[in-house]
Amino acid sequence: MSFYQELQKQTAEDRQRLLASPIIARCQQGDISRAMYIHFLTQAYYHVSHTVPLLMCAGSRLAASREAVRGAIAEYIDEEYGHQEWILNDIRTCGGDAEKVRNGTPGLPIEMMIAYLYYRIERINPMSLFGMVQVLEGTSVSIASAVAAQVEHTLALPEQATTYLRSHGELDQGHLRFFASLMDTITDKDDQTAIIHTARRVYNLYGQMLEQLGNDANEPA
Repeated sequence: MSFYQELQKQTAEDRQRLLASPIIARCQQGDISRAMYIHFLTQAYYHVSHTVPLLMCAGSRLAASREAVRGAIAEYIDEEYGHQEWILNDIRTCGGDAEKVRNGTPGLPIEMMIAYLYYRIERINPMSLFGMVQVLEGTSVSIASAVAAQVEHTLALPEQATTYLRSHGELDQGHLRFFASLMDTITDKDDQTAIIHTARRVYNLYGQMLEQLGNDANEPA
């Protein structure tokens, strides 16, 4: 079994738990408000704005023997740079306050997820970064495009309001193939363990964000 297959197997329960989140089911059924969508984009902005810094952080801590992985990280940086601005543009198109989001702070689950990833990269193993990639790109491929279409239909929003979801639903299909081939080059058992462990924690923390989003949506205005 390749390492990518092993990674999928070891994180299958965590992934299914995330995808079974009630808020995802509600979105797929059209039970979504503009405020809920803006809240989601807000939390996405905070973690996406750290994607490139996290990639840079991991790349700077890799040993010379991991030069091929550093090259892959450089490709990711080139692909991911500036995507947080897409999210702010989506927020503006929805009528939200993009500058307030830019200058704000994330909810607790995303704040903890970001801090945890820096900790894992800086203090444990920089290869932990790829646990985050497993979760976020895999989730995008699974649901992003369908949710984007549902958001546009339900909220009568133009495609310019779902740039982040649509682009990641499309781009991450290619990214995921690249990621799978990269993971199959990882043979060190410590690196593999670090990636699996981090992915499972990120699935949990991202799921907490979705749960919080659903709870906030149920609160009276």
